[in-house]
Amino acid sequence: MKKQDEIGLDFIIDKLTNSVENAITGDSFATEISILTSADLKSVTEKNGWDFNWKDEYKHPERDIYKLTIVNNPTIIQGLICLEVKQDHVYMHLIESAPFNKGKTKVYVGVPGNLVAFACKLSFQRGHEGNLSFLSKTQLVDHYEKSIGAVHFGGRVMILETNAALRLIDKYFKNK
Repeated sequence: MKKQDEIGLDFIIDKLTNSVENAITGDSFATEISILTSADLKSVTEKNGWDFNWKDEYKHPERDIYKLTIVNNPTIIQGLICLEVKQDHVYMHLIESAPFNKGKTKVYVGVPGNLVAFACKLSFQRGHEGNLSFLSKTQLVDHYEKSIGAVHFGGRVMILETNAALRLIDKYFKNK
């Protein structure tokens, strides 16, 4: 299997919301982001519908995996993101919505946007001015430029700079 770094990310920003929204009713639910634990790994497997091998990601000590959950419902993971704090920015290795938050029958919208906003917030907390980078699949470069304000840096490298990061953080973490 190819390394994740080589294949590029293919997450879709379905909607920028204030947290996550029920796809049918439009009801909004407050979210929390916390570190994925080794106990959580049992539920985020390919057998359970997840696309990536999160157990392999967990083995990299320089990376942290964060889980998105709904407030007061910490056992159901809505999405995951794997981040590495570099010298001058945060690098996004992987991002994935829970299997029930993908496709036409997804339960919640706003999960990927929420996770990317968190990555930008982490970048500010680490003194990197919100700067975030990731590798994109070629066909999604335009999508990331339009949906989250990413800049195509060359090849498949995408970056979010301070202003785009601030817009996402303001959208998702205004009241936090």
